[in-house]
Amino acid sequence: MHRRTFVRTAAVAAATTALGAAALPAAAQGSWPTGKAITYVVPFAAGGTTDTLARLIGQQLGPALGTTVVVENKGGAAGSVGSEAAARAAPDGYTLLGGTVSSHAINISLYPKLGYDPLKSFAPVTLIGTNPVVLVVAANSPYKTLKDVLAAAKAKAGGLSSASAGTGSSQHLAVELLAYKSGVKFTHIPYKGSGPAIQDVISGQVDMMFDTTVVAAPHIQSGKLRAIAVTSPQRLASLPDVPTVAESGVNGLADFQVQSWQAVFVPAATPAPVVTRLHDEIRKILAQPDMQNRLKGFGMEPADLPPAQVAAFQKAEVDKWAQLIKAANIKVD
Repeated sequence: MHRRTFVRTAAVAAATTALGAAALPAAAQGSWPTGKAITYVVPFAAGGTTDTLARLIGQQLGPALGTTVVVENKGGAAGSVGSEAAARAAPDGYTLLGGTVSSHAINISLYPKLGYDPLKSFAPVTLIGTNPVVLVVAANSPYKTLKDVLAAAKAKAGGLSSASAGTGSSQHLAVELLAYKSGVKFTHIPYKGSGPAIQDVISGQVDMMFDTTVVAAPHIQSGKLRAIAVTSPQRLASLPDVPTVAESGVNGLADFQVQSWQAVFVPAATPAPVVTRLHDEIRKILAQPDMQNRLKGFGMEPADLPPAQVAAFQKAEVDKWAQLIKAANIKVD
């Protein structure tokens, strides 16, 4: 795979198993408002961050609304395939979408024929939380520091291989940013989600990967992956021994930061009272101490923003990533 543009699991699987398969059982049908099942579209493969959060939320949202929440995975093109499908759904409160920094901030600047507008095709419901990504390699990898990774990539034709949840994902943009700032090339290997991508890093089929702490941390803790660096400005409480990229001492990386985020959207034109009810119910779920602890344990910073503020946050993210993509001349093949 030649690219100038090489430029997000045991614990996740356990969580998915504990939450059940796609259909999440609920209380008696009928109160939302006709008893139809709600489809929660996850635009990535099972086993990733968005999938894990959808199942955690859906398990409680169904009973709260008196219906059933069905998680439907539609992976592809860094969340674009599932997002386009959700954008075309009826705006009646029966389709939710797990939107991310890739599907709802990055893709619009990468894909010239994107089948939806992340700002105009959806109405935001809530921002679940934000989190940095962490650079990981297999436990038996010879690379122990970021300097090791950069030196090996510089010495290898085409650079080291770096997996991602798809072209345009935060994992992809993280390695793009690393390459742009360090001057070292990598070979980007896109997947349809973090779950299959990180398994190939664990097995050594791919050299490395930037991924969210939701997916990577369980494998780091189990000893299957070695954490090289996190993309936050400070070290994470959940991974206190892992240095930041900025701490690497590499020239040009002192201000290196990448933030991923997770949100819930509905199709545009969904009635405001429906959006408000969904926001209120999901907010209650996310505010529960157990859920707060889960999010923080994942390395996420929980968020609590009303829809209007989510829209403003999203617009700022679209503008920020557009500037980077233009400056680094990032293209999709």
